[in-house]
Amino acid sequence: MQSHKIISSEDARRKYGLRVIGVLAVLIVIMFIISMNTGYIRLTPLELLDTLVGKGTEKQELILFQFRLPRIVISLLIGTALAVSGAVMQGVFRNDLADPGILGINAGAGLMVMLLISFYPTTSAAPVYLLPVVAFAGAACTAALIYSLAYKRHQGISPIRLLLTGVAVAAGMSAAMIVLTLRLDPDKYQFVATWLAGSIWGTSWKFVLSLLPWIVILLPYVIYKARVMNVLNLGQQTATGLGANVSREQFRLLAAAVGLAASSVAVSGGIGFVGLVGPHLARRLVGPKHQLMLPASALIGALLVIAADTIGRRILQPSEIPTGIVVAVIGAPYFLYLLARTKS
Repeated sequence: MQSHKIISSEDARRKYGLRVIGVLAVLIVIMFIISMNTGYIRLTPLELLDTLVGKGTEKQELILFQFRLPRIVISLLIGTALAVSGAVMQGVFRNDLADPGILGINAGAGLMVMLLISFYPTTSAAPVYLLPVVAFAGAACTAALIYSLAYKRHQGISPIRLLLTGVAVAAGMSAAMIVLTLRLDPDKYQFVATWLAGSIWGTSWKFVLSLLPWIVILLPYVIYKARVMNVLNLGQQTATGLGANVSREQFRLLAAAVGLAASSVAVSGGIGFVGLVGPHLARRLVGPKHQLMLPASALIGALLVIAADTIGRRILQPSEIPTGIVVAVIGAPYFLYLLARTKS
């Protein structure tokens, strides 16, 4: 009888989680439609529909298909990638404050992207498809550095030590980027300033294609490892006793998380807090099991970034507020709230 109640309770939680995921998907569709009609040049719903079916003017097709749609798709992809990356890092490190932006992973990726771009005559000349690869190399080196500095033998990694190490490394990377800006010409300096603010600067379909393979490969792999992440959350000794190769699984999952974060940074700039807010809200809504938590995190991250980008393009037209600033307005207070609750 008790077993039947437990199964019923688990089934009810699963159905509730699936309903939450469905609601999030509907909200993303609504925000997608709103975002298509947000910009300095407005398109009425009828004009938008005509343009989508190929009956719009040349100007309307240019605005929608060459400017707005690539940016919207990129917003969804990077929101998904950053949120899932944060969820994996929180699971691997067993640290609720883990986030690729806070831990300096994004800064390491950004530094390498900036180094690559600085060697090209213009920012548009930099090889688009090479940017995620270079960003991954920088992010991986940064993650290895943070892990080696935060790890103590017989003690492991405490949440606060990991956080402080990440903040210190991120500060060092940011300082290096500022030094590099001294040798940049005005056009490149403007680009770097925009990137640091977290503006989605890659707004063409080629940037979508450069990011898409990383999402298509790494996201299904992480979701496939959801059961393994549930086991890892039980602790190293328990996970080992259940037959999991903890070190190998942690390394693979961390590599996937770094890849997701780095590829996003390569086209979006320094957008932080998505990997912190997304998993936390998902955990509150659908529970800690990664089979539901990871898809919910992905949808919340996508919703957060597309909403932030839409708001940033809306409130100060014809100018716009970088997406990273809008996200920070939401994420920074939440981070301080979580930090105040952390006991170790």
